[in-house]
Amino acid sequence: MAVDYTVIVVYLAGMLAMGWWGMRRAKSKSEFLVAGRRLGPTMYSGTMAAIVLGGASTIGGVGLGYQYGLSGAWMVFTIGLGLLALSVFFSARIARLKVYTVSEMLDLRYGGRAGVISGVVMWAYTLMLAVTSTIAYATIFDVLFDMNRTVAIVLGGSIVVAYSTLGGMWSITLTDMVQFVVKTIGVLLLLLPIAVVKAGGFGAMRDELPTSYFDPLGIGGETIFTYVLIYTFGMLIGQDIWQRVFTARSDTTAKWGGTVAGTYCLVYALAGAVIGTAAKVLYPKLPNADDAFATVVKDELPVGVRGLVLAAALAAVMSTSSGALIACATVANNDIWSRLRGAVRPSTEQHDEVKGNRAFILIMGVAVICTAIALNNVVEALTVAYNLLVGGLLVPILGGLLWKRGTVQGALASVVVGGLAVIGLMAGYGILANEPVYYGLLSSLAAYVAVSLATRPTDAAVLAAWRERLAGRVSEPVSTPVPAPQ
Repeated sequence: MAVDYTVIVVYLAGMLAMGWWGMRRAKSKSEFLVAGRRLGPTMYSGTMAAIVLGGASTIGGVGLGYQYGLSGAWMVFTIGLGLLALSVFFSARIARLKVYTVSEMLDLRYGGRAGVISGVVMWAYTLMLAVTSTIAYATIFDVLFDMNRTVAIVLGGSIVVAYSTLGGMWSITLTDMVQFVVKTIGVLLLLLPIAVVKAGGFGAMRDELPTSYFDPLGIGGETIFTYVLIYTFGMLIGQDIWQRVFTARSDTTAKWGGTVAGTYCLVYALAGAVIGTAAKVLYPKLPNADDAFATVVKDELPVGVRGLVLAAALAAVMSTSSGALIACATVANNDIWSRLRGAVRPSTEQHDEVKGNRAFILIMGVAVICTAIALNNVVEALTVAYNLLVGGLLVPILGGLLWKRGTVQGALASVVVGGLAVIGLMAGYGILANEPVYYGLLSSLAAYVAVSLATRPTDAAVLAAWRERLAGRVSEPVSTPVPAPQ
């Protein structure tokens, strides 16, 4: 195991080194939060794929393959479909807006102060996304070092907080690109073929397992539909995803780079399901399906390769965790704190925006680590976050992009009615039930349309300014650079 430990330690040290390097580039708000909006197609595609394919997509995707066979790919597959839809239909317009958060887009479109309410919903989603990713460190470090759960969470979380705080999006972009390469090699090029060979090949897998394991719809139509609602639509509106779109240097990069990343997700989905199916042949009676990934890695891979594949799992977790963390901090600072502070005590004095955003990443990072230690049922927590995100924000965001008759009153009604409906229905049906997101989304749509039609149309000047933004004819305000560290 000494070789495996060395691989992991070198990997973690490299992440911190990139955080230090990124700090020297992050001299303005734009560079710190969206990498100066300068990413080309290669880096954009790699980092976008890295953030959406986290621990749930890797460890959880293999677990679903273990439980359901090839149809276990559907969860990650719907993530890829959402990224493809975002890239093809919306990313070019989003990139041209030159904003930092989803809530800023809502304010621009509707000409009203919808930012705080939508910001709170988005903040809760990004916080829980970061928490659930952070908890996954416990699984990986347990396999590596038989480490205590709390120590594992603190260790993994602290490394992510450190490099994210130092260099912001530049550090996260660099680390995500490395993580993308490590995941590709570790999962697709090493673990996938080794697991299939160890299981005896596809023929032996078919002979050993029920035919349902090879039914593309074996997981169930209702489950697939729910995945589409939660994950495909979630990809369209999540702050963590939009903040990566903002890093593209052009709308063409956002469109085609995102399309490549979405296609990669589809391949990754199938690979995870196949690995899980092979694990079912090798270990038919695991007590927990999510143990399939770690068990195959620990028992079937040779020394050195095992360390690289575990580094790939760690990369998957870290990429999602860091992306969610900077999104959470950006929303907390720009959409909630700055607006509340401005409402109480308007200020015209200049301040160091990079320093402020860096402080919020550190504060949110500590909150994420503490919440991850205290939380037990991460599935329920993430379900609550996604239900609120889709039920409360999907309609006003897509409505703002597609329907010019939507008004700020309709958007606010949609967020409030959809959010309250989801919370009430989760209390009645149960957190993990499908009905809350179904009926919450319908009630949000009904409120948006009804209230928008019952109120005055959005001011023509606001819509004209919005169209200018969508066309990319408005430049981004220049923030004050900070001196480079000596």
